[in-house]
This record gives sequence, structure tokens and C-alpha cells, in this order.
Amino acid sequence: MTVCVHGLGYIGLATAAHFANHGTEVVGFDVDEDLLDRLSEGEPAVSEPDFESYVQDALDGNLALSRRPRPADVHVICVPTPYDEMNGEADLAYVESAGRNVASVLRPGDTVVLESTVPPGTTTEVLAPILSRGGLDVGDDVSLGYTPETVMPGNTLTELRTNDRIVGGVDEASVEAIESLYEPLTSGDIHVAADPTTAEFVKLAQNAKRNVSIAYANTLALLAENYGVDVRSAISLANNHPRVDILNPGPGVGGHCLPVDPHFLSDGTGATELLDVASQVNDRMPEHVIRMLEDAVGSLHGKTVAVLGITYKGNVSDTRNSPGLEIAKLLGDVTTETRTAVDGGWGESSVTIHDPRATDSRLQLVSLDAAVDGADAVVFGAAHDEFADLNPAAIGAKMSERTVVDPVDVIDAERWADHGFDVRTL
Repeated sequence: MTVCVHGLGYIGLATAAHFANHGTEVVGFDVDEDLLDRLSEGEPAVSEPDFESYVQDALDGNLALSRRPRPADVHVICVPTPYDEMNGEADLAYVESAGRNVASVLRPGDTVVLESTVPPGTTTEVLAPILSRGGLDVGDDVSLGYTPETVMPGNTLTELRTNDRIVGGVDEASVEAIESLYEPLTSGDIHVAADPTTAEFVKLAQNAKRNVSIAYANTLALLAENYGVDVRSAISLANNHPRVDILNPGPGVGGHCLPVDPHFLSDGTGATELLDVASQVNDRMPEHVIRMLEDAVGSLHGKTVAVLGITYKGNVSDTRNSPGLEIAKLLGDVTTETRTAVDGGWGESSVTIHDPRATDSRLQLVSLDAAVDGADAVVFGAAHDEFADLNPAAIGAKMSERTVVDPVDVIDAERWADHGFDVRTL
């Protein structure tokens, strides 16, 4: 069996390597030639334990890179699906392009699997017609189905090996073909959905639920401040109930899934009102963190703020939709594309950013010492392990004023307070 993986982003690359390291001949295709060049040089640009060596093992073995689609027994589509905020809908241009690329090399008996997160109905209503334009009949000549990826960044390899899989095929033969494809790759169970649309809906339901749960925790945090209640202590006590499991609050949600996927469920009926409100709550949290900072230091005009951690969560390298990065952007200029001061709505302030894991070259990342040197305040935007053991005495000695805002619960607040810091937590 041969597999062609279309799209070598974070998930596509991991998927291609996973197939290859299980003995399958794999071609990894992507239109981004710079990405292919970096991969050829052994630079997957993912900060995750064992990921780089896992990919390199695949490249040294069964994974070949290609600048054009190749014929294969199985085609796995792992391209992005951005959300078009102006039109209020998913941008399926990448899926459509991938479909055309697959169709150009498709043969009778081949199997096509869509893994990209998409609105319900995409596999049957968008992808299937594209694949059929070459004269092959989806179902009779070609197997087609949808199986979502459900891995958590930072733990990708483990979850690829152990997570359950959901399979939705256009017919029974497609389900059987896709089941046999994924069974050797995971120790988890494979669950069969009624059809691809159901499988697509399930993936969105999972991420929308998580987004709502985070919004509930953040709402509790906002309410607890008004009552003078330690929200994390209250949540811990509430979770002693056998049917209650409340998450901890934070500065918002980020990554490529939670801020985006719930919007894909919108069908124009207004039924997504709860999901929309949850997204609004989470989207406002970076501004609330800055208000916490402002409450501590007064006017931010002329202040220097060090934002430590601008990936979307702790111990990952991905900065997409990051709340920590949004906080930094609201405070001032953080990109290499312009050096002009930015008014974030709180008055001009100077911002420095440090992140030991972020790999985005467009950002003005500096060392920890440079970030805190002369700073009036520190804001933690991501709970990296490296931050948990920082020395507050050493940090404070470099700062002009000792204020710290920790919405991600990464430091020992009492310890920092003992070293003269005004500590604000969420």
C-alpha cells in the first residue's frame, strides 16, 4: 500500500511520519516549497518532545517529499480550513484545491480520506463532486470518507498512537477501507459514524463543548472577582461533587481549533447562540487581563511590560490565535514588520516578549533578561514549565517596579509576593 498525504502542516506532517514509521510507503505533498526545503534539511519547526527525531526517522525511511501530487492507493487530505470572518463561514479553498490535486492522479480502487476540520456536509457536498469530475464514481470506483484528527499539541505522537478514531464513509466499502487503514496505527478503538457528515459534526461538537466549558470557567472568574472569591479554590471545591467537572479559567483560548471550529457549526438558524456567546466571553479575556494590569499599575502610558509566553498554551510552540500574543499586541508593537508604537486602547506602552518555545520569526522575541530589564510589570501569557521555577528575586532585581499578572496560574503567587511583588491572578 502507498499513501499520499496532502498538506504537511503540523497534523499532516505528523500523520505522514506516522504512516511511514509503520512501514507504509508515503509521499508527503505540499505546495509550500520553503516548507519542503526546511523539512529536507531536517527542520520541522515544531517544539515538541521527540517530534523532530520521529519525522527524521520517517524521512530517512519511508517518507518522500514531493512538490506535486503523486498516484497512491490512499490519499489523506490534511490541509487547513481558515475561518473567513468577513463572510462568516469556513474558507474551503484549500480543501477544494486538495480535491482537485487528488482527482488529477486518482485511480479506480483508491481511497480518499479527509482529516481537515470542516463544516458538516463538506465531504459529500464539496469533496465528492470534485473527485467525480474525472469520470470516477465515488462509492463504486473510489472509496471516500472522513476521519477527524483529535490530537493535542504537545502530546501529538502519544495521541496519534492511542486516541480513538471516528470513521464516516460514503458507503460500507469505504468504511471498511478506512478502518483497515487506521487500525494498525492506533491502540484506541475505531468508532463508525452513520456517514461522513455525522463524523464531521462530532469533531465540531467536541471542540465547541471545550470552548463553552472554558467560557464558563472564565465567567466564574469574572464573577468571583466581584465577590472577592479565589475562583480556583472555589472551582476545586465545586469539583468535589460527583457530577461537576469545571475547568480552570485563563486568558482566553487559542490554537487552530477552539477559537475557530465552533463557527463551522453555524447554519443561519440562530441555534448557535450559546456557542457564539462562549466565543465572545473567551475573546474578551485578553482585554480583561490588561485591565487587571492597569488596576495594579495605574495608567499604562509610558510603562514597559514584559509578556512572558506568547504561544497559545503552555509547552507548545504554536502562536496561532494565542491569548498571550493578543495581550502583547494590545499593549504595543511585537512584530518585525513595523517598529512604530501602537496605541492598544490603554495609552502607549512599551512591550517586550519572551518565549522559550515559540518559533515565529515575525515576532520580536528577546531573552528573558532582556524582556524583564527595566520592566514595570510582567504578564504571563502561557504556562510553560520554564516559568514555574523562575527566581522572583532575580527577576525583581532587574525590573523598575515589581508587578506581576498571572492569568495562567504558572507561578507560586505567595513566593513572588514574599519577594515584594504585587501579584494579580485570575
